[in-house]
Amino acid sequence: MNLPNKLTMLRAILVPVFMACLLYIPNTIACALISAGVFAITALTDMLDGKIARKYGLVTNFGKFMDPLADKFMVFAALLTLTVKSGGILQQVLIWASAIVFLRELGVTSIRLVCANSEVGVVAASWFGKCKTVTQIGAILILILEPAWSIAFNTHSIASYVAVGAMLIMTIGSGIDYLKTYWSVLTESK
Repeated sequence: MNLPNKLTMLRAILVPVFMACLLYIPNTIACALISAGVFAITALTDMLDGKIARKYGLVTNFGKFMDPLADKFMVFAALLTLTVKSGGILQQVLIWASAIVFLRELGVTSIRLVCANSEVGVVAASWFGKCKTVTQIGAILILILEPAWSIAFNTHSIASYVAVGAMLIMTIGSGIDYLKTYWSVLTESK
């Protein structure tokens, strides 16, 4: 259990803390900043664990497998919590967006499991997958902060909708990329 793997596990442990902050703290700018801060720290562990693992040669199969799962826990929990907390049209948009994200993530995880049991072995996150994760994190931060900002300054913004759209484009695109890359492994007959 090296430092990168500990950071990955910390990310998984911080997920319920973030959920509690978002669900149980009233929707004010200060409270949105607290929720966004906890989520940002959670997301920061994702960047740090990978950089440390690569820089110091601490890449492990556990890390290759658990790092993307911890990312999924973080994103799933955030989208689920934001969907429950939002209302109106945004809630409807988040229901569909969350379903697409969940299905993509389950599909890619399934591809990873098939590859792990083949000669390909454990599949590390691709560049496209990492960009997808950054886009998801950015969209979630906007979704956390924008409602409080709108209430405080009596404004309406479409930033949440644009962020969700960008998140979906990257999510679907990276899912297709994984499918194309590992299609031959998925269609092998034994």
